[in-house]
Amino acid sequence: MSALIPAWDAGQLRPVDKMEVHRRGLRHKAISVFVTDGDAVLMQRRALSKYHTPGLWTNTCCTHPHWGERDADCAARRLKEELGISGLALRHVSEIEYRAEVGAGLIEHEVVQVYIAPAAQPLAMRPNPAEVAETCWVALPDLRAQVERDPARFTPWLRIYLQDHATAIFGELASAP
Repeated sequence: MSALIPAWDAGQLRPVDKMEVHRRGLRHKAISVFVTDGDAVLMQRRALSKYHTPGLWTNTCCTHPHWGERDADCAARRLKEELGISGLALRHVSEIEYRAEVGAGLIEHEVVQVYIAPAAQPLAMRPNPAEVAETCWVALPDLRAQVERDPARFTPWLRIYLQDHATAIFGELASAP
């Protein structure tokens, strides 16, 4: 069974089944986290068993809050569930809305609360293999170049974040060469 997530249905925010939200392309709440160390960003490659965008590289973690869950609590929960990371100081940096097809007839139309969490390498992690195939640290300029060279390796939302919202997310780091 799929979780109930906050989605706008018939103009009202209400709990809606996650798969229904994606099949109908309903606008819904989401969370994205970028763990950083200077200009390096902790990336994950999504597990091959994920219901959409399997095997693609994306930001540190992302999810949908449960109905009634606070955004910051959701971000901390998901860092722990996906990567086994806890105790980082999460800082809200932006709200981003986007709409993208993610394959299998599913649509993400998200209103995303974006968080940055500074950390130092090496960072103790225990990636959940049902969620994460692998992780790596990438310097932001290198990441942007990789996405430009081979966009099909990356999730649609990461491409949108880097193309249209990098300054809102990363501040001055986004304009570094």
